[in-house]
Amino acid sequence: MQIDWSDLRTELAMWRREGRELPIWWRDDDAQRETPELARLVGLSEALSVPLHLAVIPEGAEAGLAQAVGPLVVPMVHGWAHLNHAPERAKKAEFGHPRTEAAAEMGLGLARLKALFPTDTIAFFVPPWNRIDATLIPALSAAGYAGLSTYTPRETAYPVPGLVQINTHFDPIFWRGGGGLVPPEQLISGLVTLLRDRRAGRTDATEPLGILTHHLVHDEPIWAFTKAVLSELLDGGARAVSLAELG
Repeated sequence: MQIDWSDLRTELAMWRREGRELPIWWRDDDAQRETPELARLVGLSEALSVPLHLAVIPEGAEAGLAQAVGPLVVPMVHGWAHLNHAPERAKKAEFGHPRTEAAAEMGLGLARLKALFPTDTIAFFVPPWNRIDATLIPALSAAGYAGLSTYTPRETAYPVPGLVQINTHFDPIFWRGGGGLVPPEQLISGLVTLLRDRRAGRTDATEPLGILTHHLVHDEPIWAFTKAVLSELLDGGARAVSLAELG
């Protein structure tokens, strides 16, 4: 796969000339059990020395999952059961609308992950499908969470007092096209736009830039692009961070 990285390299060179820091972080969603795909994901994280924030679905998560990950893996809570509770014709969401069970499920999710990963879990909530109703966010603090992570640039760093929001911004999977890799030129153009918006002050430049993947649905082009884009960012001066270090 021949990819033209020149626009991204030019933008990253601009960041270096201006003395700007670019922290990046990597989140992968939907883990529940040990699989060959998970082993490959962890291996890629270790090969690149990039912390892997693994969003684990608590309900049904298997005990063996804790033995399948390495020291660079940072577990996060991925909803509760990854079930769609959205009304008919609404976009899929588990916590996208008020439900009487929602607050309790948030608490159960954190307790379950801490039981699986007693020393490594960070108290971040990742709502399935990246959607959460604003009225449910205060319940996260009450349930013991310190952070929230969805998708697209955040509007505010602290949606409620004591709860930081650190989102993901870049996803290589062509969900609307039925899967597979988004055309690389489109991905690179979008990434350059994200970086330019930060430099211009149109979005929050202090928010770590989040790369989002879903290991269970990767094909070979997605695996290859994920490795390549992380390498390009790191070679261009970005610094991989763990959200566990930011708390």
